[in-house]
Amino acid sequence: MTAGAHRRPATRTRRTVTPILALVLALVGWSLVGVVAAPAAGAATGTVVSLTFDDANADQFAAAAKLKSKNMAGTFFMNSGFINAAGYLTLDQVRSMKADGHEIASHTISHPDLAAISLDEAKRQICNDRVNWANWGIPVANFAYPFASSTTAVENAVNTCGDNSARGLGDVRTRFSCGTCTVGETVPPAYKWYTRAPDQVESTWTLADLQKSVTQAEARNNGPWVQLTFHHICAAGAPCPAPSVTSTIFDQFVDWLAARPTTTKVKTVGAVIGGTTKAAIAGPVAPEAPAGTNMIGNASMETFDTATGLPQCFMAGGWGTNTASFAVTTDAHTGSSAVTTTVSGYQSGDAKILPTLDLGQCSPTVTAGQTYTLGEWYKSTGVTQFAVYYRTANGLWNYWTSSPWFAAASTWTQATWTTPVVPAGATAVSFGLNIFSNGTVTTDDLSMVRAVAAAAPSALRSASSTQPAAFVDAAPPPAGSAAAGGPPKKRGDVIRKSSPMPGPALPRVGRGDGRPERGIAPGAVVLAPFVVSPELTRG
Repeated sequence: MTAGAHRRPATRTRRTVTPILALVLALVGWSLVGVVAAPAAGAATGTVVSLTFDDANADQFAAAAKLKSKNMAGTFFMNSGFINAAGYLTLDQVRSMKADGHEIASHTISHPDLAAISLDEAKRQICNDRVNWANWGIPVANFAYPFASSTTAVENAVNTCGDNSARGLGDVRTRFSCGTCTVGETVPPAYKWYTRAPDQVESTWTLADLQKSVTQAEARNNGPWVQLTFHHICAAGAPCPAPSVTSTIFDQFVDWLAARPTTTKVKTVGAVIGGTTKAAIAGPVAPEAPAGTNMIGNASMETFDTATGLPQCFMAGGWGTNTASFAVTTDAHTGSSAVTTTVSGYQSGDAKILPTLDLGQCSPTVTAGQTYTLGEWYKSTGVTQFAVYYRTANGLWNYWTSSPWFAAASTWTQATWTTPVVPAGATAVSFGLNIFSNGTVTTDDLSMVRAVAAAAPSALRSASSTQPAAFVDAAPPPAGSAAAGGPPKKRGDVIRKSSPMPGPALPRVGRGDGRPERGIAPGAVVLAPFVVSPELTRG
């Protein structure tokens, strides 16, 4: 995605404005540039500036210290799933920022596009993020939409989850996109579930651009509210992921802002919106499928997702040093679609396709203490195995275990394996047959059934004369393959991007006698929990 993808869509097609609301917004200057309503009796005059920061990037800690040095407080919209991850703030840092007077606010657990997922999944992302913060002793009261993307139903969910407001982007005038918008949000906002703000601050912004966002509001003298949104703040000349601004420009702007007339005030979003911090409530729980039924959605991979280039409810994942690509193929076990995963330049790690690691829309819900029988049909140039992950109650994912190896197969073959007992605290499981050498694996027809016996239940068997795969007891044969490329837009295109998913580093830890082909036992490898995000550093 480009940085521009995080601006508010110009057509505003993702959020429906009712006729009554449209009239109200028009009266307060939603689209009128030259007409500004007089402030209501008792309303504050002057300009209010809120400095907001998205995504909990580690380089925001120094920005928080700069604000404190000028007796200012910012609002930090954070994803609870990113806390303590590499490149992000630690929980101790967040608590320190809270103690310094900064507002900690919500930005979902793992930063999905809320308009592109089911409403229940959106509620889990919004509500359970507030639950995570409350469990850490940092209750939150305000929210910002990842990618500035919302719908009316999502905005209603923000309300019912207990937040007091939600910030958008791109509805306040800048030279980069909206030259005819209002110069600031009203205080109080006419519609607090998508408060208006300029586009996010990026490397193309100069000190003069930041200053103009304030001075153009000051010139109107009607009390507009300007919310400026920062992501990365990096030392000049240092590599920095977009969207970003240098610490030099940021510090100069803060110094300039501190010297503004007293009619211009810097406040947190919470100070502007007001209201009490409501109790956190959990989002809807995705029910577990009935015993004896296949728990995998779109198991035969027949429904295609044009946004990802993969079957709906599936994702590409992997780790280590290798070049992986993924492509939907018509060489299917049943139906018309399967996925081929290709690895070249292999040094370590693996690659696989598996049900999306989310909060319940695609990942199957499980019960701790139960076992589950996994099934998947495959063709491969080398050995393969199930890599298995589980989700905890707070929405984080963990590497769990890997099955014994299954032999290479030139014709469609079914791999089946019954998991160990699901650990305490686990709420969902996802898995996929991986490739951990140069070569290819093509997969189709996944199954997951609550196990009732050591043998695979009949619900896992598909109509085929091919025998189930046998476990192997040998090292994988060498294989080589060249990977093709292309944008992930249509069926058959090759996809090179995959989500980082931790796995056991070499040398591989084995069962009992330490032989890797026997798989990896639960607990033999303990890795940090993680989340899967569509864009870990953006929006």
